[in-house]
Amino acid sequence: MPEQKDKSEETFDVMELAEYAKKQKWWNRVFGNKDSGPVADKYSVTKQLVIGGVTGWCAGYLFQKVGKLAASAVGGGFFLLQIANHTGYITVDWKRVERDVNKAKQQLKLNTQKPTKEVRTKVEEVQTFVKKNLVLTGGFAGGFLIGMAS
Repeated sequence: MPEQKDKSEETFDVMELAEYAKKQKWWNRVFGNKDSGPVADKYSVTKQLVIGGVTGWCAGYLFQKVGKLAASAVGGGFFLLQIANHTGYITVDWKRVERDVNKAKQQLKLNTQKPTKEVRTKVEEVQTFVKKNLVLTGGFAGGFLIGMAS
């Protein structure tokens, strides 16, 4: 009888998704890399619109489904919290909740005055990508809106 490996002895390679995507040829062919810049402009306008539209539609459709699920989960959680509070299973100190929420609002207002360097860098990268791939980005935006509507 052949020996069976114990599941605890199996090893797996951990891969970072972003690094994996960068190494893939299709990713670099469509979006380019930091050194060579975008190569989507080498495709015809029609292909750019189709690529952007299809990826946008998929993203919009998934965003819509996940958004509904998340809203249901959060709303259901608040609903159950209110029922549990009303029936006496739990007691919520609403004054403390209000105080903590106001404290969090104040902290958020302080941090919004100037964005961090990391945020500014990412925003600049996105702006550069959008400017260099205007047709592809437009197709994505249109597809995203269609995906959200369906």
